Amino acid sequence: MKDKYLEITYRKGKMLAAYLYLPREIGEKSQKTEKFSEGVLIDYGKANHPIGVEIVDPQKINFDIINSVISKLKDFSIQETDFAPLLYA
Repeated sequence: MKDKYLEITYRKGKMLAAYLYLPREIGEKSQKTEKFSEGVLIDYGKANHPIGVEIVDPQKINFDIINSVISKLKDFSIQETDFAPLLYA
């Protein structure tokens, strides 16, 4: 998969969780998960390459947290607009 995309899971009309898929090899699975902050996890594939950002409590996400994630993953072209659906849902 070459492009990033955001997937949001809803239950009974409320956001339950979200996952930002980052570019990765087709079929690449998470080899380790690092807790980034309360409610935000970063998944890494082979060679410690970030492959996704898991947001387990989307209602607590704000621009400060998004900016922190972006700076952590500075090798990627991630923008606040990639997370916009979480902030405006």
